[in-house]
Amino acid sequence: MPLKNHVVQDLSGESDSLIVFLHGYGADGADLLNLADSLKIHLPNTIFMSPDAPNKSTMNPFGYEWFPIPRLDGSSLENAKKGRDEATKELNLFLNEIKENTGIPFERIFLFGFSQGCMMSLHLAPRKNEKIAGVVGIAGMLMQPELLEKEAVQKPPILLVHGDEDDVVPYEELNIAADTLVKANFEVYTLTSKGAGHSITEDGLRAALQFIKNIL
Repeated sequence: MPLKNHVVQDLSGESDSLIVFLHGYGADGADLLNLADSLKIHLPNTIFMSPDAPNKSTMNPFGYEWFPIPRLDGSSLENAKKGRDEATKELNLFLNEIKENTGIPFERIFLFGFSQGCMMSLHLAPRKNEKIAGVVGIAGMLMQPELLEKEAVQKPPILLVHGDEDDVVPYEELNIAADTLVKANFEVYTLTSKGAGHSITEDGLRAALQFIKNIL
């Protein structure tokens, strides 16, 4: 079943790039779409899309999840991995479809993930057959870092942002992800949001905008 998608069209009517927001656990695509309001003025040729994750959330009946999280919902590690792998396949199909439908090439398509959406972005982008423009990962973590070097087939540039007072995903995950990615020869940028918890901060959004503009 195709992922339900939320869209903000480009301001110029001459779209040449695309940002795909990936929401966190228990939220939905509309949750991140308001970020487009802050970004579109500076990126007038960019389309913004934000799909709902494929599974209804077990913790929030009104939200969605990319895969189960055992410490939150009591699921097994096996089910979590299975859910992640299935969601990765569905997200990859989604990206292929929007590339075909919009005519925008993968090298002009960004993933912008928050929390569990960041985890999905960091998992999919290196394993995708085609190289995307880049990844913005906020307040997330790199799943199974020990497998990255062996499984990576693409190495898009990556920006990692994390609040140093995050009580949901530990701040230490920023350094684990960055060190692993650098060791695997990725181009990596990091930003610590001082005093920030589990959120998307103004300085993080500014860094994301600059990262995207530099690539475009």
